[in-house]
Amino acid sequence: MAKQTDERPGTYARRRAHFAILFFVLLGLGLFLWNPDNLYLWIKALHIIAVISWMAGLFYMPRLFIYHTDAEPGSTQSETFKVMERRLLRVIMNPAMMLTWIFGLYLAWSVYGFQGGWLHAKIGLVVLLTAVHVFFSRAARAFERDENRHSARYWRFMNEAPTALMIAIVILVVVKPF
Repeated sequence: MAKQTDERPGTYARRRAHFAILFFVLLGLGLFLWNPDNLYLWIKALHIIAVISWMAGLFYMPRLFIYHTDAEPGSTQSETFKVMERRLLRVIMNPAMMLTWIFGLYLAWSVYGFQGGWLHAKIGLVVLLTAVHVFFSRAARAFERDENRHSARYWRFMNEAPTALMIAIVILVVVKPF
């Protein structure tokens, strides 16, 4: 019986991820060519789906780091965490982040013309969220090399960064305070 950490399930997961990305890209292109009256709502729905997927990954990755910190380097448990972190990053987080930016920038341009203080603040916070994503990506590579330099307590603290940014972004989008 194949283990989920074996190469074959990983190849299958990558194929599914590539198919999902291709599906969303083709759906987006199809919507632009079709140009329905409610194109905005379609793009907004795709943007929300991408954001939810990205945030799920950003919430889960530091939790993996917390448990990975306690695993002995080279152990079966540590190697399993490496596979989980790599797949989460490559299969969910990276594609979801890219789609979030693509659909979000389209909405900012087509609906708001990149105007509004709330929108500029939101984009700034999404840039910070992207920086957190990059930081987590680098940390996953450090764990891959068994070079983590942070404690489980540190990763518990870092687990709060995406949450705080998400709260501020949602308030800016819904309330549009300025």
